[in-house]
Order: sequence, then C-alpha cells, then structure tokens
Amino acid sequence: MKVLKFGGTSVGSAERMKGVASLVTSPDNKIIVLSAMAGTTNSLVEIANYLYKKNYDGANEVINRLEKSYLDTVKDLFSEEEYRKKSVELVKSHFDYIRSFTKDVFTVFEEKSILAQGELITTALFNFYLQEKGYNSVLLPALDFMRTNKNNEPDTVYIRENLQRLLKSAPNKHLYITQGYICRNAFGEVDNLQRGGSDYSASLIGAAVDAVEIQIWTDIDGMHNNDPRYVEDTKSIAELSFDEAAELAYFGAKILHPTSVLPAKLANIPVRLLNTMDSKAPGTRITSSQHKGRLTAVAAKDNITAIKIKSGRMLLAYGFLRKVFEIFESYKTPIDMITTSEVGVSVTIDNDRHLEEIVDDLRKFSTVEVDRDQVIVCVVGDLVAENNGYANRIFEALKDIPIRMISYGGSEHNISLLVHVKDKVKALRALSAKLF
Repeated sequence: MKVLKFGGTSVGSAERMKGVASLVTSPDNKIIVLSAMAGTTNSLVEIANYLYKKNYDGANEVINRLEKSYLDTVKDLFSEEEYRKKSVELVKSHFDYIRSFTKDVFTVFEEKSILAQGELITTALFNFYLQEKGYNSVLLPALDFMRTNKNNEPDTVYIRENLQRLLKSAPNKHLYITQGYICRNAFGEVDNLQRGGSDYSASLIGAAVDAVEIQIWTDIDGMHNNDPRYVEDTKSIAELSFDEAAELAYFGAKILHPTSVLPAKLANIPVRLLNTMDSKAPGTRITSSQHKGRLTAVAAKDNITAIKIKSGRMLLAYGFLRKVFEIFESYKTPIDMITTSEVGVSVTIDNDRHLEEIVDDLRKFSTVEVDRDQVIVCVVGDLVAENNGYANRIFEALKDIPIRMISYGGSEHNISLLVHVKDKVKALRALSAKLF
C-alpha cells in the first residue's frame, strides 16, 4: 500500500483533478489524501470571520462566490449527466449547510465545521470522477478514523484501529480516497490538524497502514538546496534524511509541513516529494539514511522577532533562565533560537501575538530590547563538530552581512543565523555561491 497526498494546487481545477487521476489509477493499492481545492480554505476562513462579526451579507457574498467556483468545476469535470447531477446536488448540500450558520449562533466549534467543508467537497467530487471513468474507488471519511486526544495530539492507536476497520469493510477496492487536514477531537467534535495539516494526515495514515512509501505531491519538483524565488540555479535534492527534512521544513522550506515527517520517521517509511506539474521529475526521497560530510541546503524563516533580556542578577545565579522560559510557556509562545552570556539571554519568536504581555512580564526582573523584522537563515547538512571547515565557509560567505545571533550545537544538522530582513536575499545568494 502506498499513500499519496495531493495539495490544493494539484486539485485546484477540473483539469488538475483529471491530471491527478491519471497519476493514481495504476492497479496497485493506494490511499489518496486530498487537500481542498486551492483557495477554498482561505475563503472559508473569510466566511467564518464575517459570521463572527454577524455580517451575514458579507458571508453570503463569499459563500455564493465559492459555490459558483465549485459548480463551474463540476461542469468542466464530468461528461456524464448522472455524475454531473449527483455532484451538483452534493455541492449545493454542503453550501446550504454553510449558509445555515448565517441564521444561528456561531462559535469556534461551528468555524471548524465550516473549515472542513473544502476537503469534504473536493474528495467527493474526485471520487465521483474516478467512478465515472470506471475506476474501483471508494471514499473513506477522515472523520471516521482521524482523531486527536485531549492534548490535541494524534491518537495513533485509534487512527490505526479505525482505518484498518474501514479498509477491511471495502476489500475489493484498490483506490481509497480520503481527506487531509480534518479530524475529530477527543470529544468527537469536528476539528483539524492546523494549516498545512494534509501532509501530517498523509504521514499518520502511512504509519497506520504500514505503507511502503508516502508521496507528497505539490507544484515543485522536490526540496531545493535554496529558495528558488530568490536564488537562481537552485537544484532539487535527490536524498534527504528525516532530520534534515524536518530542519528545512521548520526553517522555511514551504514544500513540506514541519510536523509531517515525524510519524513517517518513527515508522521508518520513506517519504517522496514529487511534482504534479512534472510527474517524471525524480523529486526528493526522505529516509533514515544520513549523508556524511555534506552541506545540504539553505532555508530562511521570515517574520522573526528577537528579544534581548539582560539582568545583573543573572551573573552566577540559578533560576534565571527558568523564570524566562516560564513566561514564554505561560503565553504558549515557542522559542526558535536562544543564545546566552554572563548577563543576558537573547531569544527569537515567530509568533508575536503576546509580545507586549511577554515583554511586560520580563521587565519585572530585567531590561528588555526588542528587534522586529528579523529573519532566521539556516544551513542544514552534516554539521557534526568533527567536520572541520564548514563554519569558516559559512561565515566567509556572510562576512559583509551583519549577524544578530548565531545558534549551533542544539542539532548536528543545523546552524542558524539571525539577520535583518533587508539582508535576507543577499545572505541566501552569498551562501549558495560559497557552499554549493
């Protein structure tokens, strides 16, 4: 069994759906995980925002526009009247459900139900299309097997047991279609695995069925060794380790969701990143194998805020760092980088929602400086301490760029450097020229 995940761009039109169908209809067994059609989730978020504000005219305008786009897709996707009629009825029923929230109370629970509709509609239409073409497919509702526990972490035992049960209930099928991103929580309510969670769904499903491979299909041919939006002549990386892939995903490589490789890593299932626009491109294969003596790639994470915390009390004192970390924990704000000295500590965050409260609390026992508009540039590869010379090459490349912070040692696969946003592109290009 293979698990294939296709993102919103890959199923973003009738033509794209037909292209995906051509990729998945070989006779071997597959579970196909689909995101909502491109742009759908953003529109559903917009609808929810209008409903929170009780602006029902605004909500209905977006609902009508989104419904029309799906009905246009139906018109282009199906050739047989039977399937076209079934699909129109399906689309209308989902949008009638969304409209029902313009007449009733609206809370975060209703919002999550609305956000699930894109995946539910897209997978149903894709399954109808496969059946119209005579393929042996069946829809496996993710809400019947994908669940999180009370800590909002995937309930892997529940997922495995219930997915296996659903597969056994459809033994004569070889194409199983399901939704990414959506799930139920520990209380049985419709929920989701957060934005980008379709990758996570595919990895969890792959681990649950002991898949031979998990494929993540997007609109780029694998992970590149730098950001092709800013750097010319980047190259697709043929092989990555799970650790390298996780570092690159976390620090800005948009092709992969940062959490998605963990279930595959724990189950030791290879993950392949492939391109729906160029299905013959080899893409990137991610496995447990480590690649010795190699600098692999450079990535950048935007919208970083640096916070410098200084206190004379820190000198020779214990408990200072604990107090600092407890403040960030109390506001559920993760720290990306950290450096320390005798009298201070500098940290970075990528979520400044509670920045003002955090700074107020820190100022009760320290002086605080805040630098916005920062970028973390990370170099990923085999960076164990015994590999001489890598640091010299990195800093030689950045000799003309002011560096705000440096972090190394927490991982043997990553050196992180903090620069101002105005120096980001210069830093990426300089590192490419020197390292690759």
